[in-house]
Amino acid sequence: MSKKGLADAIGVTPNTIIRYEDGEIQPTDENLEKIARRLGFPKAFFDGGEFDEPRRDNASFRGMASKSARIMDAALASGAIAFMLDDWITGSYDRPSPDILDLHHVAPFTAATLLRQHWSLGDKPIANMVHLLELKGIRVFSLAENTKDVDAFFLWRDDIPYIFLNRFKSAERSRFDAAHELCHLCCHKHGGANAKHTDDNIEKEANAFAGAFLMPETDVRSICSKRPLYSVNDLAEYKKRWRVSVSSLNYRLRELNIIGEGKTTSNYVEMSRRGWLKAEPNGITREQSAILQDIVNDLISLGVTKTKIAAELNIPPTEIEALLFGLANMTTIDGTAAPSPRRHVKLRLVK
Repeated sequence: MSKKGLADAIGVTPNTIIRYEDGEIQPTDENLEKIARRLGFPKAFFDGGEFDEPRRDNASFRGMASKSARIMDAALASGAIAFMLDDWITGSYDRPSPDILDLHHVAPFTAATLLRQHWSLGDKPIANMVHLLELKGIRVFSLAENTKDVDAFFLWRDDIPYIFLNRFKSAERSRFDAAHELCHLCCHKHGGANAKHTDDNIEKEANAFAGAFLMPETDVRSICSKRPLYSVNDLAEYKKRWRVSVSSLNYRLRELNIIGEGKTTSNYVEMSRRGWLKAEPNGITREQSAILQDIVNDLISLGVTKTKIAAELNIPPTEIEALLFGLANMTTIDGTAAPSPRRHVKLRLVK
């Protein structure tokens, strides 16, 4: 919402909103009530203390040149609330420490191989990217619907890496986005709106890394050489192994010179004709957070619901639900919280 939009909504001038934001004047109780009601946040939020906010110069958005300031600011606002929630979680739960290599002087294909070796992944497919990132100390949150124009973005907060994923794209696209942002964390640390990391070459590097990380050359050659046909129907079957989109696999095969340029193009044409570039064949289940799921389950078992957390942080419960991949939206028939089945994990409650 623009300053003018908010001003019109509560019946003041845009200059009044500017003076509110600059701290020159305080809203009347009546206007504060209007602001809270129009924005859907409790009044206590506006009376709270200062909190950490992501900056544009410390976050990197894909295709930043095409993103409006309003879109980026909305995504960064989600990041600010994620920081609040993350600090709240840190006060009660231990999570893995970051384990990320600094690979900023390494070519993307090599960087993907080195990181796989460092994490002892071998050349096999990755079952769940979100789980892997969390295991390596990366904080992974989802983006709310009002930021669905942002594919994903990453940032560092002190020494803690964060990745925000769009949960309104396809599940395969989200996996690729996760690997793409992982490259930025390793190879383009502290990129931002004013940094060189936002140019096309850097985005191409991140795409190359993501393809190599999700579809290791050795494994792709081993599997695809068993039945070297590579029609779009073949790709739709092969993609199940690496849990990627048909277009990503098609591009990776061309990248490895397994198919030629002509075949790559004809495959894209046929995929488009079938509607596969918009709706994936053999679609996969969307990946969600494992650690956040276990934390939600534990909190529910203790009688702590998203509503109670939201009240403590002075934010709407919907904001928590949006950040937690919708995991906090779990209720029984009678309206009480119902945890999902617990997994065998090592999650330590520290408070």
